[in-house]
Amino acid sequence: MLEGVLNRLGEYGNPVPRFTAPRCLLERQAVGGCDACHATCPHDAIRLGPLGDSIQIDPAACTGCGLCVQVCPSGALEYDLTPTLQSVRDAGQGGEATLTCSQSGAGGPTLPCLGRVTPAVVAAAGAWGTPLTLIHGECGACPVGAPDVPERVSRVVEEAEHLREATGRPTGATVRPATPEDRDRAVRVSRRGAFATLLRAGRQGVAQAIPERPLPFVDWSVPGERTPQEWRWRARALKPDPAPDAAVFWPAPLVDDSCIDCPVCSNVCPTEAITRELKPEGGVRLLLNLTACTSCMACVRSCPPDAMHPQGEWLPAAFHAPILIRESDSVM
Repeated sequence: MLEGVLNRLGEYGNPVPRFTAPRCLLERQAVGGCDACHATCPHDAIRLGPLGDSIQIDPAACTGCGLCVQVCPSGALEYDLTPTLQSVRDAGQGGEATLTCSQSGAGGPTLPCLGRVTPAVVAAAGAWGTPLTLIHGECGACPVGAPDVPERVSRVVEEAEHLREATGRPTGATVRPATPEDRDRAVRVSRRGAFATLLRAGRQGVAQAIPERPLPFVDWSVPGERTPQEWRWRARALKPDPAPDAAVFWPAPLVDDSCIDCPVCSNVCPTEAITRELKPEGGVRLLLNLTACTSCMACVRSCPPDAMHPQGEWLPAAFHAPILIRESDSVM
């Protein structure tokens, strides 16, 4: 029976991330475009193509390291965060949580590469009060990731710490290389979480590898699905609730009086966080849904009169409803 369960879990493995074209800055024709995924891939698995097929991933070359997902500014590339978050949550019931790369030789929940770790994962661990240790192997000649993965993951932790400053509770996350003692590291979970952890297990050490699950296509008609899972979890991880006057780090655009009320900003927005409404009596209203904004700043770069500029910090109330960032009485 156990073998059958593990065989079924093994079927979930799919190293290629999901690509959601409407979120891609190339598909949105943002000024300057974006080649972050292509530039960062250590295995030349990503090729930039024509409009309508702008990101092409070679499944034979992709190792599932996640570095392209980690650098994508708009969530156009993503993996399902649920298994990783659940692993951290379950481990936290018994104390410290760990995530380790597949090449480290360490025990504990395993990812193909720590390039899969994103700010949402680290921030969620902080929200749960779970110390999180990220363990990497010898990255210099790693066949899965890249030599600078530890530095990249450290920057991810810094970004999560910045987000959580407003809550007054740091993440408690650390990044370190594997040691010989880590080979015998046991997965420590509560009784309640033990069976769930086993069912999510992979072949390596029975309950070690976090299985992947393919993400379904985004239903673009559902506004909530337009926001990538990564940013939905970043918003959820703002716990405990920041004080009303606390500054929450979440870079997003503002508009000044040089705006000409054109539709460019709303057209290039990869998650439709900026919506443009024509008023019946004439004029335009621009609304910003802060929790849907991925801070890609495509709107800032694409604005014809340079009327948009980023604001780094916001009060918590700004996350509860769309913000009116521009209102005019006439359309030029």
